Amino acid sequence: QVQVVESGGGLVEFGGSLRLSCAAAGTRISVADAAWYRQAPGNQRELVASIASITSGGDTNYAQFAEGRFTISRDNAENTMYLQMNSLKPEDTAVYYCNLHYSSQYNFWGHGTQDTVSS
Repeated sequence: QVQVVESGGGLVEFGGSLRLSCAAAGTRISVADAAWYRQAPGNQRELVASIASITSGGDTNYAQFAEGRFTISRDNAENTMYLQMNSLKPEDTAVYYCNLHYSSQYNFWGHGTQDTVSS
């Protein structure tokens, strides 16, 4: 059974940093096209950053709002993905979700972690 668990969220002040983790069990993160999404109240879920599987080269991509502030990474030995978020703004307040995509049939989401940035 596949389990995907996010952690590292919390309350931080404007300009602060958070590091989110996405730990997987029952599957290998390294061979997934993995991504972080977020959803703020009243908004649709949006892509924050993605990292391709090692078989696809491991390329990273960022939403425009994340460029220069957020960094996605993966520790294959720990089977964990990370999102380092710096220079946080109140508009970054959202529930952040981890997604592991292997195919249309095998696509897994975590339950999310709440990040709140105070002004």
